[in-house]
Amino acid sequence: MVERTTVRLPQDLLTRAKRKAAAEGRTLTSLIEDGLRQLVASDRRIARPKPHLPRVSKAEGGLMPGLELGPSSGLQEADDLEYVRRLQRGA
Repeated sequence: MVERTTVRLPQDLLTRAKRKAAAEGRTLTSLIEDGLRQLVASDRRIARPKPHLPRVSKAEGGLMPGLELGPSSGLQEADDLEYVRRLQRGA
């Protein structure tokens, strides 16, 4: 379905757009439609966040100091110990 709408443009922009459309042998509507399609498509590409990877030290070929990607069992153990401590304090 095609809808009609009113667009308010600065006079100089409208004049340039009409000239461009005429030079390309097309209507002003098709020129505006193509421009909006390009703008909306480029916004979709920009909206997607890029994946974030950990920084890697190139000097030694490993991760930057402070980053550890070892097994998560140590974290689970620390959580378990904290849970037991809280239980003992409450008992």
